[in-house]
Amino acid sequence: MPNIHSNISFALVNIPVIMNPIIKNNDTSFNQLHKKCENRIRYLKYCPHCKINLKEADIIKGYEFEKDQYLTFDKTELNKLKLENEKIIDVVSFVSLDEIDPSYYEKSYLLEPETKSKAYYLFCEALKKTKKVALAKTIIGTKFYYCILRFTIYGIILTTLYFDEEVKLPDKFNMGKINPKELDLAIELINSLKGKFEPDKYKDEYQERIKKAIDDKLNGKTIKTSKKKPQVQVNDLMKALEKSLKIKK
Repeated sequence: MPNIHSNISFALVNIPVIMNPIIKNNDTSFNQLHKKCENRIRYLKYCPHCKINLKEADIIKGYEFEKDQYLTFDKTELNKLKLENEKIIDVVSFVSLDEIDPSYYEKSYLLEPETKSKAYYLFCEALKKTKKVALAKTIIGTKFYYCILRFTIYGIILTTLYFDEEVKLPDKFNMGKINPKELDLAIELINSLKGKFEPDKYKDEYQERIKKAIDDKLNGKTIKTSKKKPQVQVNDLMKALEKSLKIKK
């Protein structure tokens, strides 16, 4: 995805920014081949009613309002529905980050100033001092989003949010009765496993296996099944906690 030029609109202040995606898909890419000849397959847009292959210009969009009944829209009609100000990140309000459940987070982008911008640096410092995030709305590509702008050590990061109807959270969770001794052991176990978030140390083990398998096959080696560690199941919670602590120690 190319960099996007946009503007943070904050009351009467406009801050020109460049929106850079910060997430990269790291999965190994495979093509689909015909098993018999090992050539790549093609995806054809085919109309079974007319029994012909279609070009892009032959296709329109349809909303199914009843079974096999469609309301059709062409590109001209859909273009009329596009929102204005698609290069504006319009700040709506400022909220505390802990008010937003992480389940609503979607994609993140780094917002960099187009030039050395006093307004950008001022906005960063204001977010930092108030410990607030900006709730805003914007358009990325053709899709409308609500998003948050938060200050980080890297600059301002924009994170798009899912809409409420897209997030299927259950009713509030009701806690059962807790045994105080079991709770003490659980807390002790948590404290014994304390660490720091170090993302550079966390590797995609599955992708590493795929890449090794590719190297092995290129060198004529056979892929071997990885050995799985046997899992010990302890049904008694107290015994499971005590045993876990002993293993850790």
